[in-house]
Amino acid sequence: MSSIPDEALILVGVLPETRDLEIARLLGWYRIPLKSAPKVIDVDYLAFYQTGAFGEEHRWRIETICPVRGHELVTRAELFHDEIDHKRANEEYFKISLGSMIQLDSPISAGNWKRITFLYTLGELLNRAQTIHDLVVHSERRQLLWQSLRERLASDRSNAINIVGDDISLDLLFEALKQYVDFPAKKVNKIYQTNH
Repeated sequence: MSSIPDEALILVGVLPETRDLEIARLLGWYRIPLKSAPKVIDVDYLAFYQTGAFGEEHRWRIETICPVRGHELVTRAELFHDEIDHKRANEEYFKISLGSMIQLDSPISAGNWKRITFLYTLGELLNRAQTIHDLVVHSERRQLLWQSLRERLASDRSNAINIVGDDISLDLLFEALKQYVDFPAKKVNKIYQTNH
């Protein structure tokens, strides 16, 4: 695998089933329910976290990434034409178009993190990560992450988050804090409610 650019913005997404990896590999797309989507989906790469459904040798790790080519909002029925009667057929999803899948030289293990949701990271961290914890953006790199997220939000006209000058809205700030600060989300929510 060639190295990912250090400044690349990467979203780690969850693959709940092996079918999801095959969809990404063969059909070139990944889906995220609108109601649980992270604030920024306009990223450079998606890294795929494989759950326990991937069996003993491939579970709880990241083995592959894909460059992101774009995204659109569609219904589940538009994604899965053979499941038009599905109970979530009319729910909206982001369909993220992907480039060719890239196999990591060394898988990134979950370590103690078996259950994750979405996580932003940078190419620099992914290139040397051994565990998911190594993907967490710490204070010295956080400015680069914020700058990248700000630029993506500002350029995405369909995003409803309010950005004024160089300031990020409190909603985005507290959402991101929940992902990157090493204290319970309850404290972040309490701080947010106090200041909002």
